[in-house]
Amino acid sequence: MPGLKSIKLPAYMRNKYFVSAAAFFVWLAFIDSKNFLSQYELQTEVNKLEGQKAFFMDEIKKTRKEQQELLSSPEKLEKFAREKYLMKRDNEDLFIITEKN
Repeated sequence: MPGLKSIKLPAYMRNKYFVSAAAFFVWLAFIDSKNFLSQYELQTEVNKLEGQKAFFMDEIKKTRKEQQELLSSPEKLEKFAREKYLMKRDNEDLFIITEKN
């Protein structure tokens, strides 16, 4: 194979440590199950889930505050039941008015 002898590689590319390091880098970057692309995708997923966690924590705080308000006053509880669940007393009639879009 006279063609391979004519190719001149720089000295650093013939160094066994450089070749080993390059092979290791290629392995980590593309072949390994924990490669750079999968790590990036996992970090993106973590960031998205942390955002959802913050949103739901805020919703929990709002719901707990609303619960405290409802349990503190019977008038507020009755208003909530009438508005949210359309409850009524026995001697009342309920009319629901909806807007057409």
